[in-house]
Amino acid sequence: MVLSRGDDYPIHQTPDPVAYSGTDRNFYDRYFFNGYAPDGSSFFAVAFGVYPHLDVADAHFCVVRGGVQHCLHASRRLGMERMELSCGPVRIEILEPLQRLRVIVEGEGIAADITFTGRAFPIEEPRFTWRTGARTVMDYTRLTQNGHYEGWIDVDGVRSALPAGTAGTRDRSWGVRPIGAADPQFAGRSVPQFFWQWTPVNLPTRSVFYHLNAHADGTAWNTRAVIAPDGNGAEAFTEDHAPQMETQLVPGTRWPARSELAIGGERFVLEPVSRFQMRGLGYTSPKWGHGLDHGTLEVEREDIDLAAIDPARPDNLHVQMLCRVTGPGGEAGMGVFEQLAIGDYAPLGLNGLSG
Repeated sequence: MVLSRGDDYPIHQTPDPVAYSGTDRNFYDRYFFNGYAPDGSSFFAVAFGVYPHLDVADAHFCVVRGGVQHCLHASRRLGMERMELSCGPVRIEILEPLQRLRVIVEGEGIAADITFTGRAFPIEEPRFTWRTGARTVMDYTRLTQNGHYEGWIDVDGVRSALPAGTAGTRDRSWGVRPIGAADPQFAGRSVPQFFWQWTPVNLPTRSVFYHLNAHADGTAWNTRAVIAPDGNGAEAFTEDHAPQMETQLVPGTRWPARSELAIGGERFVLEPVSRFQMRGLGYTSPKWGHGLDHGTLEVEREDIDLAAIDPARPDNLHVQMLCRVTGPGGEAGMGVFEQLAIGDYAPLGLNGLSG
């Protein structure tokens, strides 16, 4: 039996039941959220993934307090039911599609009830298709949306309401990415190379989005910037298909430092105030990597001392830096600068896996 709840909705794309997602074992469907106080004093993030052909769903929730990133990980068997948006202690409710979503967390001393409301219609990013030789490594679509949050987060009995003006970003992506156990016969480079930057920014009356995927020589294979005024749809968005980011690195690391982004005739300065480790959400995590099989249900808490980690360790390369952002005329806001630099990247003088 392969019928599931999704089969009662008019969402089919092929003659197959919804449980089947093409033929690639690496097909995935993912939710992501992050949020931060307007003064940069707090940060939280959520990830929820479904992997139909691996029969796995997993979820992660993180909050940073006092220099410690408190992380909650969960994984369960999917059972072909892609419409069940819960995984152990984490669940997502879609209150209004493309506008309002709720995240509820309860487990291992960490609890939360937060609601996201979008500022403008989501942007659809250019399709990400990346091949190594004949092998398709990535082929996916992503929507991204800035917004505001309300609610509360509790860690070990200390509950804090989200400050007024808490903002952030959420995205939804689906398609093909490397997930689950590594491919034992991958015909790629002996030293892998991947370079990624993403800077969703919340300004007082508009949102700014920039992303870059680039080859080792700095040539972009996917990049774009969008400026989205509040309360508008795509007809009011401004696009730039050749944005430029001047990036500095934190000395001795592959983490971004003060940087400048040029979109059309506008320039935005990003100055980091704190750091978030993406492995807390499963990205590059040796144990909690996306789609790994942990059995019927497994839940674990992890507390990361952000001042004590080794920046050269492979699973610590992927970060989001919470930044103060200054735009034209002193326009001020907050955003994140996400970066993952694996292997060579000539524009920043990077060589090898982490050197």
